[in-house]
Amino acid sequence: MLDFLKAIFLGILQGLTEFLPISSSAHLRIFPELFGWGDPGAAFTAVIQIGTEIAVLLYFRKDIWRIGKAWVLSVFRAEYRGTLDARMGWFIIVGSLPIVILGIALKSVIEDHFRNLWVIGTTLIVLGIILGVADRVSASNKKIKQLTLRDGILMGLAQAAALVPGVSRSGATISMGRFLGYEREAATRYAFLLAIPAVIGAGLFELKEIPHGHNSYGWGPTITATVVSFIVGYAAIAWLLRYVSTKSYLPFVIYRVLLGGGVLVLLTAGVLTA
Repeated sequence: MLDFLKAIFLGILQGLTEFLPISSSAHLRIFPELFGWGDPGAAFTAVIQIGTEIAVLLYFRKDIWRIGKAWVLSVFRAEYRGTLDARMGWFIIVGSLPIVILGIALKSVIEDHFRNLWVIGTTLIVLGIILGVADRVSASNKKIKQLTLRDGILMGLAQAAALVPGVSRSGATISMGRFLGYEREAATRYAFLLAIPAVIGAGLFELKEIPHGHNSYGWGPTITATVVSFIVGYAAIAWLLRYVSTKSYLPFVIYRVLLGGGVLVLLTAGVLTA
């Protein structure tokens, strides 16, 4: 029963933080350590993210269906190849390649060295500052319909940095989008769509690791956390898209710096173990 209660908490934490540019994987590593629960494991973290990505699939179902349909038709019919939706399909596929390739190549490093709290605390601060600078200097004059293959690949490369917990998949992608001059809502929307193949792929890839002893939770708590993350994540998407249409990312920048700084202080004081 205790494991299920922990799983509910971690599912809520995942749902609240997946789409905000504050790194859900960092939170799933930091807070269990603070509570004395230990590291829930890279596989658990990856699998419960499937819940939040199902929320993305549901929330953007019309967009995804339209993009998918146009992309398939463009493969066989030339008249569809220049449409925005067909191009968006290709951008998502090509933009997902960096994180897929690096994720497979660096699997052992990701599951071990990258989960060190010294690394996570530092990346929370550094990438928080980068997000703040990107948001401040952005020209904010590009809409999502102006997305190019070059920009889609650059944002895909930025997303790959999120293999390090603390970076934030959405935060890295949004930062690159803002540096490239895209509006906040455009950068955020593309970040959500770009994450779908990577997150679902990583979760399915790690499913086989759940029963193993190096994970803190078995199938029951993992499924529970995944369902909870879906419910909470769906609400978080709607809120964030409304928020970024009128406000800056500054509160998230401040939060990241404070959280990262707090982790480093607690590590130095010996309260947390890396």
